[in-house]
Amino acid sequence: MRQAVLLATALALAACASMDTAPPVPAGAVEASHTEANGDVVSEYRVQGQLRMVRVQPKNGPVYYLMDTNGDGRLDKSSRDRNGVSPVYYKIYGW
Repeated sequence: MRQAVLLATALALAACASMDTAPPVPAGAVEASHTEANGDVVSEYRVQGQLRMVRVQPKNGPVYYLMDTNGDGRLDKSSRDRNGVSPVYYKIYGW
């Protein structure tokens, strides 16, 4: 029984490792990065001057992404959001 649980856990972790939840960089995007005073690295991706995606690499924590899904240059709220919270995309696990 214990071996079955360990095997199931290993398979679940392998499945998570194969998933890449990071959104793709928009085509033709120009990247501009800067480091905040607290050590966080913020990368902005612009297409023809419009902000399309922001990637934040905190000094201590996982990378997260903010997206402009409709191309208006503003970070959008998803229809799945509740109480006006902006969507944040995390890459859960990677090699």
